[in-house]
Amino acid sequence: MKKLLFIITVCALAVCGCACAEGGGTDAGEKYPEADIITLSDQEILWNSAAAGEDPACAVYLSHDIVYYEDRDTYDSGNPYGEGEADERHSAEEAAAVTVVNITQPGAYCLRGSLSAGQIRIDLGEEAATDPQAVVTLILDGAEISCGVAPAILFRSVYECDNGWSTETAGSDVDTSAAGANVIIADGSVNVINGSHVAKIYKDNADQKKLWKQDGAFYSYMSLNIGAEEAGDGVLTIIADNEGLDSELHLTVNGGVINIYAQDDGVNTNEDGVSVTAINGGSLHILGGLRAEGDVHILGGLGAEGDGIDSNGWLVINGGTVIAMAHPAADAGLDSDMGSYINGGTVVALGSTMDWPESDSEQVTINLQFAARQDAGDAIVVEDTEGRIVFAYDPSEDEVASSNIRQYQGAVVSCPAFEPEATYQLFLGGVLSGAQEAGVYEPATVTSYTDGVKQVYTGTDVRGMGGPMGGPMGSPMGGPMPGGFAGERPEVPPDGAMPQGGEMPP
Repeated sequence: MKKLLFIITVCALAVCGCACAEGGGTDAGEKYPEADIITLSDQEILWNSAAAGEDPACAVYLSHDIVYYEDRDTYDSGNPYGEGEADERHSAEEAAAVTVVNITQPGAYCLRGSLSAGQIRIDLGEEAATDPQAVVTLILDGAEISCGVAPAILFRSVYECDNGWSTETAGSDVDTSAAGANVIIADGSVNVINGSHVAKIYKDNADQKKLWKQDGAFYSYMSLNIGAEEAGDGVLTIIADNEGLDSELHLTVNGGVINIYAQDDGVNTNEDGVSVTAINGGSLHILGGLRAEGDVHILGGLGAEGDGIDSNGWLVINGGTVIAMAHPAADAGLDSDMGSYINGGTVVALGSTMDWPESDSEQVTINLQFAARQDAGDAIVVEDTEGRIVFAYDPSEDEVASSNIRQYQGAVVSCPAFEPEATYQLFLGGVLSGAQEAGVYEPATVTSYTDGVKQVYTGTDVRGMGGPMGGPMGSPMGGPMPGGFAGERPEVPPDGAMPQGGEMPP
């Protein structure tokens, strides 16, 4: 599998023929010496230390023309307006209260400060999609942006690096390094994007063709790259009343700490049979299928649905850490229409259904389907036959997972330490001691593990899936499990099935 590189292109800002602030900030860091600084606040928004104005001829300007779902059933013409539910409608007063920070020219822009009712909208014009110079890089350096009527960050029109895409030629290997939509999470920064969405709005005609639809709190119409600076410790938290991080074509994550709380899918790429979600590095912790209560800032309980990561094309994980939890009743931690590949990294995906990785993935994966729902608050520990811990994850130490514990019945677990010919034992629950980061333990540092419950294989395998075969699991306590057996596994599994759970040869 070709590893993808992230190349930042910083284009010179065009000279604005108006009374605009000078381009090229000086305090965005040595790595981005030509970046413009946008300082956000509810009182005044600064562009390179001067107040941003409302002249659309400038590279950065302010407006109050946000696209949102109006509180109406029909247009004045009588044609149907859209498909939004009651809680997706907003008043004109709500929309007018949102300040849109428009970015209209190529370059790098560093966002700092806080905006309680705002949107960052990047729109370089109708011709941008085919212009390789129409590239914008947002550097998030301590930015907090909230928007209750639409996405808080919106890449509307920039260069599309995969302009020639088609369902006939699409595949899992895509290079997005030249993409026009780029985000860098600055080292040491904490950034919060709290956004809404725009339900489908029709064009004002009888055909009911789509005019607008923006599903996520952080939304891009074009292929999107997300990366980090050298240390990679910058944090981006996305809180969404629908989907979290969305791209209409491809999404590539190369670094950073990304935490997502979403009422629907945490991550979604939505071009059927074409989109590729590629994760090459960083740390992603995702909770899908949450429910907001009242204000979008408040999350609690479960919504109707939600995958952790959902690609309408392919999902490719080459590195990094991915912890993805779905709605426990109907969705998967990992979901892709065209195939999922785990070639590296550390992966834990929990849900009710599960999209098993493809058999030609480069890294060993343990696929599990449990006979009953498990508590997602319990540790997941894999040991070898000598009792040495090979993998350990404790959700109670993961800030994202511990904030909304749920259950799961299917799981995918993968890490570089898994060997193709090895035999492993699976434990749930218990208490771990050792060095961990966001719930993922470094096995060599685990000093003790107690009270874990060893899982026992109790049924037949799921055949035709990728990686190691997975089958129903059950507690070692009590009588026989449906369709299987209790206690220690037999010397020869029934019907030639490969044992999973108690002892698992991937």
